[in-house]
Amino acid sequence: MERTLLDFWVGLFVAAGLAALFALALKVSNADSFGGGAGYTVTASFDNIGGLKVRAPVKSAGVLVGRVSDIRFDNKTYNAVVTLRLDSKYQFPRDTSAAIMTSGLLGEQYLALEPGADERNLKQGDAIRITQSAVVLENLISQFLYNKASDASSSSPEDAQHPGAKP
Repeated sequence: MERTLLDFWVGLFVAAGLAALFALALKVSNADSFGGGAGYTVTASFDNIGGLKVRAPVKSAGVLVGRVSDIRFDNKTYNAVVTLRLDSKYQFPRDTSAAIMTSGLLGEQYLALEPGADERNLKQGDAIRITQSAVVLENLISQFLYNKASDASSSSPEDAQHPGAKP
């Protein structure tokens, strides 16, 4: 009888540990809600989404207001169409703008919403018209290097011979 009771408590402890590990894995992967709860979906079209992923946070004023639920490619406009699932307790005007931002210098990307001034709010199935694509770090670096190279090649040979001379 004593051995059976000990086996029961060990089994219960192992089951609780597995449940805790499962909950932690869901929390870390941002999949802590099953089915999404009450909310509404809107779409936004971007030229470049960078490293934005499904389940990425949607924030407004730094507050989590939803998640990215789907990303697809539009074969007609050649843009990425991002579907956002916003919590129903957060209502945004129809002229809200969306921008893809990065947490820190090389952190995860998220979608930031900037509310507009329209009196009508976004509703299920609406599209956010004002968008700003992701800033791709590689493009910025190559643009900076290209500008430096063009500045160096545009300097005259006389400037190279007399580095202290003023134009």
